[in-house]
Amino acid sequence: MKTDIEIAQSCQLKPISEIAATANIDPKYLEPYGSNKAKVDLSLLRDLPERNSKLILVTAITPTPAGEGKTTTTIGLADGLRKIGKNVMVALREPSLGPVFGVKGGAAGGGYAQVVPMEEINLHFTGDFHAIGAANNLLAAMLDNHIYQGNKLNIDPRRITWKRCVDMNDRQLRYVTDGLGGRVNGVPREDGYDITVASEIMAVLCLSTSITDLKERLSRIIVGYTYQDEPVTAGQLNAQGAMTALLKDALKPNLVQTLEGTPAFVHGGPFANIAHGCNSVIATNMALKLGDYVVTEAGFGADLGAEKFLDIKCRAAGLTPAAVVIVATVRALKMHGGLAKTELGTENVEALEKGIPNLLRHVSNIKNVYGLPSVVAVNRFPTDTDREIDCIIEKCKELGVNVVLSTVWADGGNGGIAMAEEVVRLCEQENHFAYSYESDLSLEEKITAVVQKVYGGDGISILPAAKKQLDRLTELGYGSLPVCMAKTQYSFSDDPKKLGAPEGFTVTIKNVRVSAGAGFVVVLTGDIMTMPGLPPVPAAEKIDVDENGVITGLF
Repeated sequence: MKTDIEIAQSCQLKPISEIAATANIDPKYLEPYGSNKAKVDLSLLRDLPERNSKLILVTAITPTPAGEGKTTTTIGLADGLRKIGKNVMVALREPSLGPVFGVKGGAAGGGYAQVVPMEEINLHFTGDFHAIGAANNLLAAMLDNHIYQGNKLNIDPRRITWKRCVDMNDRQLRYVTDGLGGRVNGVPREDGYDITVASEIMAVLCLSTSITDLKERLSRIIVGYTYQDEPVTAGQLNAQGAMTALLKDALKPNLVQTLEGTPAFVHGGPFANIAHGCNSVIATNMALKLGDYVVTEAGFGADLGAEKFLDIKCRAAGLTPAAVVIVATVRALKMHGGLAKTELGTENVEALEKGIPNLLRHVSNIKNVYGLPSVVAVNRFPTDTDREIDCIIEKCKELGVNVVLSTVWADGGNGGIAMAEEVVRLCEQENHFAYSYESDLSLEEKITAVVQKVYGGDGISILPAAKKQLDRLTELGYGSLPVCMAKTQYSFSDDPKKLGAPEGFTVTIKNVRVSAGAGFVVVLTGDIMTMPGLPPVPAAEKIDVDENGVITGLF
């Protein structure tokens, strides 16, 4: 059996000019990066008329080590829509080098449902992440320089909230002490690094609608607090202009293709637990002006990625999805039912029935909380039995939701035709889209709404420090912002060990901070890692390149 990278390398890529022509992008808007990828100038957004396009969100059940295949399904669905004659665009996130070299691997899909050139997308691509890291670290340098040069803003070095970043899993950099070596080398203080995808600048770039909007958002970023407890912004450091200059090209969407030649934007990639986990608003809006159907995804399970896509991104950008695809595997549902990973290859309807409530809660949320039509796509594995598949179909039917089998990993677009036909049907249904909370609620009420309506919890418990932070942020005028919940991706609750669809739990709010540039309040419910570490055997150990420049080991 061929590996993902072998499949990708055996594909004959079309010139990016041909892909642009398929998407009806005039060559004057195209900025090629080699022969197989390009950026698209932002003026295209202004020049194209609005169209009545259908936005389709692909999300998933709560993730497990068994895997669900959300990106693969997204790509396969788009290829399936094209197979049935639809004008379709894909809008995906860019992969971070951290997972690529760590344990999770890349994010370009899999099997015969991939975006290509896979190696370049998973590595440096068009340099967007490097630009984001440079802008982030420029702000950090200007902040420390301001303190060194006399500190006119009266910044308290112990209350600096802005960290440096690097796009790599490097636990050694989580906590550092810098500015050592005498006065000429800076002011000594405790510092730290985030991985680039956790930087607020990544979230800012992905929610910006123009260069002007980007600059305004960057100026609002809070970098720390004064001795008098007043926030200090990037605008007060006069950093926004130079940061925007570093990011002006990164703001342009990247155009690539699927293995079957479907046009795809791959742009931006914020974390889905500390940020909102969606590709850029600009790429989504551009795709909606080019295609009749646009297929996009959001990170982790529907309680994280879909909730933030719907409550944060759609609210900020004025988007209304037409349909939602919820991806599941029999294997993952059996893990939610208590089976060990080593036991997933054997039929076990009892374990499946114990795990199915996880899927059903996600389905119910999309239908009853957000008012959107949905379909369950089951990524079928060879070990899945008809009895197990029938069990899922029967349970979903009780909620009025259809189940389709997806074989896009093995069959590409042909394996997504049934899914595509169901999605087209759903897109024509009446839409009752609503958010899980309204903007005029207090921050505490918004958090409670997400926990009760989406997670299925009883309520929240706010630690004293977090309560003080909520009160202060409301006092500063941030109470109208949406909340971005930072919690474990492995459970509806804040306890990763509570699989399935737990009940009777309370979510503890430990810390709260504002991402004023991005435009949301981050609510931390546990120890969320913003700088991951490498596993005992990193994926990087298996990656190599031969004398002809052919890369192996990427997946």
